[in-house]
Amino acid sequence: MIDCELPTEGRNPRTLDVDTLPTLEVLRLINTEDATVPMVVASVLNEVARLVDISVESLRAGGRVHYFGAGTSGRLAVIDAAELPPTFGIWGRVVAHHAGGPGALSQAVSDVEDDVELGRRDAQDVQPGDVAIGIAASGRTPYVVGALRAAAEIGARTALISCNPHTPYGDEVEVHIGLATGPEVISGSTRMKAGTATKLVLNSFSTTLMIRMGRTYSNLMVSVNALNSKLRARLVRILTEATGMDSRTCENALAEAGGNTRVALVSLLGEVPAARATVVLEETEGGVREALQRLRSA
Repeated sequence: MIDCELPTEGRNPRTLDVDTLPTLEVLRLINTEDATVPMVVASVLNEVARLVDISVESLRAGGRVHYFGAGTSGRLAVIDAAELPPTFGIWGRVVAHHAGGPGALSQAVSDVEDDVELGRRDAQDVQPGDVAIGIAASGRTPYVVGALRAAAEIGARTALISCNPHTPYGDEVEVHIGLATGPEVISGSTRMKAGTATKLVLNSFSTTLMIRMGRTYSNLMVSVNALNSKLRARLVRILTEATGMDSRTCENALAEAGGNTRVALVSLLGEVPAARATVVLEETEGGVREALQRLRSA
């Protein structure tokens, strides 16, 4: 397969004269193309849901979720994984592997994406039962293919997020999220629509995964712990919103919980001491609603 056969590499008939237009018209063209992306993402939500469910199963069994990508795809994966610990308090369970390592994050390293063996080596960190997710706009990046094949051999479950719905490598994985974003405003510039679609899928996937793992209560971030005064004030506000109690009561509960927001919340709503809330949360793998249900049924 040559590059011109890739959906993202074709010439966009709507932007052939883009270099002759005034600034505002160029921006309108880009915006019009960008507006098609959410509809593309909407068309693959069934596949995203399957990947979430598979990943929930893996995490609950003690496994991890691994992202593998190169270039823009890899950078988006790194961003997504890096933002989960401070937002949801989950550390080391969703990890990103970027072709070329940290140095390739700030400066493009063109040859590493073609290195199948590098992908295989990076996948040595994967364990049986983990989930390996390859991210490649083309759907055929050798680094990603190498990583996914190695992960499958190890006994991991595999998925591919691509902007090439018909890539043959989609048949090798359990879940292929094929995004039909089509040709870019500038041919082959997959940091644009393809990148936007990938970011939306990653946002949706990881946020839903964290919700399903009980890392939220309602739509509140309750898995962040009070590591400094600014965070403590934010978490007291979260507790007052979640419980309807006054800030002094919530502040005291947070202190008794050692800064653990979920322990404080279960203690307040379940009307139990922090020690009891801690035990129940351990029994329910950190799920606040499950912990409260257990307390109410006891």
